Amino acid sequence: MAGHSHAKNVMHRKGAQDARRARAFGKIIREITTAARIGLPDPAANPRLRAAIAWAREENMTRDTIERAIRKASGPDAGVHYTEARYEGYGPGGVAVIVEALTDNLNRTVSNIRSAFSKYGGVLGETNSVSFQFRRIGVIRYPSDRVDPDVLFQLAADAGADDVVTDADGADVVTTMDGFFGVRDALAARFGEPSHARVEWRPQTTVPLDDEKGALLLRLVEALDDDDDVQNVYVNGELPASLEREET
Repeated sequence: MAGHSHAKNVMHRKGAQDARRARAFGKIIREITTAARIGLPDPAANPRLRAAIAWAREENMTRDTIERAIRKASGPDAGVHYTEARYEGYGPGGVAVIVEALTDNLNRTVSNIRSAFSKYGGVLGETNSVSFQFRRIGVIRYPSDRVDPDVLFQLAADAGADDVVTDADGADVVTTMDGFFGVRDALAARFGEPSHARVEWRPQTTVPLDDEKGALLLRLVEALDDDDDVQNVYVNGELPASLEREET
């Protein structure tokens, strides 16, 4: 490690964090503009846009940036139109992988995704080849210092939620995909904006991995997430404890 100062390491870490933040903002802006374009530019009348704005707030995006993205979608200079696409396949160790994308070039996107799968011990499959191993659900999270668990449980049940799962840090309210926005809005009216609110693919079973396959899976997910066209990546792999510790 000679020649690498602490200041240099901090600079590199900050650079990596800034790059990840920039990629996250790019994905959020892409989702906001798509939601505003295919629906109404008014969040009150567009549930998908409300969810995109909530995602933006999770990442501390400024109001001005959010509003510019909405105006860009609905103004005379609407810019690039994105196509939604979902890709499925198997990663290292037979792990099921779902990739959601918003792209202006489907050929480029599928080529990049197929290359990432191939490089890290996976194979890209057909649509619906692995999605049966997942449930499409809504997840709404509140930290423990903002909600009373009993009140949250009762309000979530009244709003039609399927379940409330608590841990030391907070609570996840689980909903059907169709019921997500209604439950989210009911909870937000009482507790304010959640710390996390998304419709997600959640695995019904998991595949345990050893250190080698787990490390490959992490590299595959990182490569996919680094692609500007990729919005979300979901896997059913269960990392070994050694790699879980490294990720925290």
